[in-house]
Amino acid sequence: MPPIRILIVHDSALFRRVLSNLLAADPEIAVAGTAGNGVQALAQIADTKPDLVTLDIELRGMDGVETLVEIRKRYPKLPVIMFSTLTDRGAIATFDALERGASDYVTQSVRQTSELSPERMLAELTRKIKSLCAARTPVPYFSLKLPLTTRSPNLPPASELTPPRTLPRVDVVAIGASTGGPNALSSLIAQLPSDFAVPILIVQHMPPLFTRMLAERLNIPGRLKVREGTDGAILQPGEAWIAPGDRHMTVSRKGTEFVIGLNHGPQENSCRPAVDVLFRSVAQTYEENVLAIVLTGMGSDGTRGSAVIREAGGQVIVQDEASSVVWGMPGSVVAAQVADHIYPLDRIGLEALRRVSMRRSLAKAALA
Repeated sequence: MPPIRILIVHDSALFRRVLSNLLAADPEIAVAGTAGNGVQALAQIADTKPDLVTLDIELRGMDGVETLVEIRKRYPKLPVIMFSTLTDRGAIATFDALERGASDYVTQSVRQTSELSPERMLAELTRKIKSLCAARTPVPYFSLKLPLTTRSPNLPPASELTPPRTLPRVDVVAIGASTGGPNALSSLIAQLPSDFAVPILIVQHMPPLFTRMLAERLNIPGRLKVREGTDGAILQPGEAWIAPGDRHMTVSRKGTEFVIGLNHGPQENSCRPAVDVLFRSVAQTYEENVLAIVLTGMGSDGTRGSAVIREAGGQVIVQDEASSVVWGMPGSVVAAQVADHIYPLDRIGLEALRRVSMRRSLAKAALA
């Protein structure tokens, strides 16, 4: 396999030079070119035909989001990773870019910290480049007009993934997502009514500030109430809680109430918050009465937690590859044989509603 060809688009000439040198040190990556603004970027894409573009949000003139919109018109399958900053303005622009078709993003801190050092940023960027380009084929994307997704091989029908079994009552829904997750969560939440019968807990791989803004964006009047998780919050039906960036989220039982806990424990799967942490916690607290959903995302976070949920008697469903930006997380759950069913994104929310709606009938049957 030839090296992945990258086009670096950034306002800073120094940043372009430094990043070019860092990426070029990886034998699996080659820098095809650089550009300092949107107009140059569009010209370079046509000339160099890169496999992936890194795009600065805060470009002068035609900004990063405007450049992205034009890239999507011309090259709908070309992966684009946005460079953002950990600021309110940067977070808003990042979500705008994701809504307009950016594949993923990498944050640049306004100040260097151990969590956001250049080394960690480079490692994160490299992982995302390789993940988004893992499904490269010799067919040039320039002639294709398809959504930016990776395609799955032939899979058995969902009903054949695991043997049929009696479904337990669902008392909580736990969701894990990463790359492509914000748009997937928006689609899923839109399929659920405001009086959804159980609470929802969400881990989306994002840094602090971004998770708060994601909750605000998903918290649409007349639908489910979506908030960023707080330590000690009591879970209620019809509410969704998103794990704050850089904090693991767990659940414990206190009397008849279920309470959120947050901690700064070690990263798992290079993540904090981690899906595995949440999934293990809900399995321990709710036992078999858990519905876990694994959405689009890079890596394998959520696989071990899904196995724990299945061992406890709970249910696990995953997003299919055709509707995923990256099928790493859901694909890993399927490969580990701990998924009950695979569904396209536009069916997952409705399927969650169906399974949760069985709750009352199962409770009545138990009392009969």
